[in-house]
Amino acid sequence: MHILPSVAVVILNWNGKAFLEKFLPSVCRSTYGNLQLVLADNASTDDSVAFVAANYPSVRIIRNPSNDGFAGGYNEALAHVEADIYVLLNQDVEVEPGWIEPVVALMESDPRIAACQPKMRAYHQPDEFEYAGAAGGWMDVLGYTFCRGRILYTTEKDEGQYDDVQDVFWATGAALFIRSACFHQVGGFDRDFFAHMEEVDLCWRLQRAGYRVCYCPGSKVFHVGGGSLPQGNPRKLYLNFRNNLMMLWKNLHSEDRWIVLFQRFFLDILAAVKSLVSGKPKDMAAIWRAYRDYYRWRKTYVNKHELPEVKLMKMKGVFHGIMIWRYYFLRRKKFKDLI
Repeated sequence: MHILPSVAVVILNWNGKAFLEKFLPSVCRSTYGNLQLVLADNASTDDSVAFVAANYPSVRIIRNPSNDGFAGGYNEALAHVEADIYVLLNQDVEVEPGWIEPVVALMESDPRIAACQPKMRAYHQPDEFEYAGAAGGWMDVLGYTFCRGRILYTTEKDEGQYDDVQDVFWATGAALFIRSACFHQVGGFDRDFFAHMEEVDLCWRLQRAGYRVCYCPGSKVFHVGGGSLPQGNPRKLYLNFRNNLMMLWKNLHSEDRWIVLFQRFFLDILAAVKSLVSGKPKDMAAIWRAYRDYYRWRKTYVNKHELPEVKLMKMKGVFHGIMIWRYYFLRRKKFKDLI
């Protein structure tokens, strides 16, 4: 008899009672046969933990002592969870009853598949892909991230155009399936990131270790998005710029690191100037702070992950061009036109 891999769906919560009231019932209706549900609480100050304890006694609760963001919060909680596969699920995601089975089946088909994501659609526009993952994450040669079905702020309608299983560069952290052994082998999330880009960094390290990252269209979830920091928030912009630079420094092949970061520096200056002339001085200040703190971090950075150096061009889910050039100047705003 086939034994199902054990799966732990772990929801990281911070003051998310409203989301838990709305979306936890759908997670509890999951039909997978070897499943545990875990709420990892990041020192919430609302009554979300009491709500779950009172209404969902089957959900295990792990209380983190402080709010160390997405990266630190999951690292802390997952040290206390035993399962073959972790499913890291945002608190603002609605799922369908059979959403776990197709992804697990895909992962079982090849032990080299370390991480996987379902199709991510928008909760408020359910026929469209959602920003935070769409149909799988890609990255260009300068470290700009985008998705099949979403480039920058342009999302596509789901018309079945991405209904094929595909290797991708990164899988969304909003609904991330990952083998627990692989998660711990490459060191988990980087706590220095706090939030944003940590899943891209993790998937990059997984590929460097020889694993695959995949997209599974047979599973579909619906994500609200922007639950912690909405788009356009200067804090979000700061974290995205800072963490992207840190990720590039950590993971790029030593032969490519300086030329890529040199090009990014000038493009990021243009982005800061554009913010200023567009009447968004707080955005320009956020980019400046990101560079300041990136340089401070780099002075003290110690490589904790002894992973092989791999040329970016040899990895899956990498666009061998500059995404923002084709998006802004060539007006190619759909994935099929970009690639």
